[in-house]
Amino acid sequence: MTKRIQNHLYTGAEGRSALIDLEIPEIFNGKLIVFAHGFMGYKDWGAWNLVQAYFSNLGFGFCKFNFSHNGTTPDSPTEFVDLEAFSKDSYWKEHQDLHAVFNWLKKELSPLPSIFLIGHSQGGGVVLTHADNPIVERIVTWASVSDFDKRFPDLEEITKWKAEGVMYRMNGRTKQNIPLSFVRYQEYKDHQDQLNIQEKVRNTSCKLLFIHGAEDTSVLPQESKDLELWSGQTCKIIPNTAHTFDSKEPWESVSLPAKLEEACAITASFFLLSKHYAQ
Repeated sequence: MTKRIQNHLYTGAEGRSALIDLEIPEIFNGKLIVFAHGFMGYKDWGAWNLVQAYFSNLGFGFCKFNFSHNGTTPDSPTEFVDLEAFSKDSYWKEHQDLHAVFNWLKKELSPLPSIFLIGHSQGGGVVLTHADNPIVERIVTWASVSDFDKRFPDLEEITKWKAEGVMYRMNGRTKQNIPLSFVRYQEYKDHQDQLNIQEKVRNTSCKLLFIHGAEDTSVLPQESKDLELWSGQTCKIIPNTAHTFDSKEPWESVSLPAKLEEACAITASFFLLSKHYAQ
């Protein structure tokens, strides 16, 4: 029997509520994909709903969620209306959010199916910090960052950031000047070992695949190549596409962009190699 939950609440980092979706298709292959969006993103951005439909049609369960401090709210799920919350977001909070999602799923699904992760951009880095979690069977990243430390400015800028308490980043789509609290850097330093992507992928027994667009200028393809080098696993570069595999917000077509569908197809094939199937 199909199970669909849309825009329910889970409790993420620091007790903050955020939205979550879950779909288990009628003919379920026993594999549950959990999808993590990227920086300045949200679960319903662009063609992500069509990505969910793609995998559900193949028999995968699919869960996508908003990070708790991504700037949206349950009442405004696609708008950055809570810039105070966004300013306090951090890699550590997002790492905690994914733990909270796993706990939410354990309450919704018994027994918990095999867990497969997809993370886009910053969300790719976040899912890789869970590569040592025994409930996670395989991970695919799309245009992932490889090193959180490299996302921060140089020492002079960090010193200024600490003194002022906040710096700003322009959102190119919404034209909002987004505040970033120094908490972002401080929490990274406080939890640097748990957030060390290189060490996570070097030491995991989890199967990994890194997919990247050849024309990506937001996160360079070299970052996925570095992940491949460190992990000894596989990177696939998709030609003639950039950071979002030709998706954009809003996405008004009823079909996936061809390059994003290609990323989905590569991902599905990798996940289907897993030994776990529905009984």
